[in-house]
Amino acid sequence: MKKPRILVFGGSLRAESYNQKLATIAANAARAAGAEVTLIALRDFRMPLFDEDLEKEEGMPETASRLKGLFSENDGLIIASPEYNSTITAALKNAIDWVSRATAPDEPPLSVLKGKSAAILSASPGGYGGARSLTQLRPFLENIGISVLADQVSIPKAYEAFDADGNLADAAQADAVKALAAALVAKMS
Repeated sequence: MKKPRILVFGGSLRAESYNQKLATIAANAARAAGAEVTLIALRDFRMPLFDEDLEKEEGMPETASRLKGLFSENDGLIIASPEYNSTITAALKNAIDWVSRATAPDEPPLSVLKGKSAAILSASPGGYGGARSLTQLRPFLENIGISVLADQVSIPKAYEAFDADGNLADAAQADAVKALAAALVAKMS
């Protein structure tokens, strides 16, 4: 049986992003559950704000094209979404907007997104742990054809949630992330 291929990333551009740390933990858990995992950082795929005029004049930016290729090569996603002003980050929304674009005349809209499965999780310094961003991310992903697991994980007080090695200090939180990643792998197997 073919191993499920999962693309994992955090929705922040910050070097010390809590959500990139959370994405790393989820990536390791998905690997342990039997998936082939590609872990990336959105900061390595900087791109201009999506603009149809820019797209028409210059085409898809090279970084967006590389990211779209990774989405295409993988069967599922694990997204660790920060919460900025009670919603998802502009960087995350912009990345998905660029990836969603057809780059060939015969390419169906949203083709690299439709039919994928995803797990979503978040970490935030606030008491909600980024849960408000997930309430916006879920319908956004589902509206573009991605099946999102019913369970999700939110880590509050992120500034104290991770140890010096980037692991979750709380065993119950670590177990919840492992279970979420394993559930995605099981769904895709």
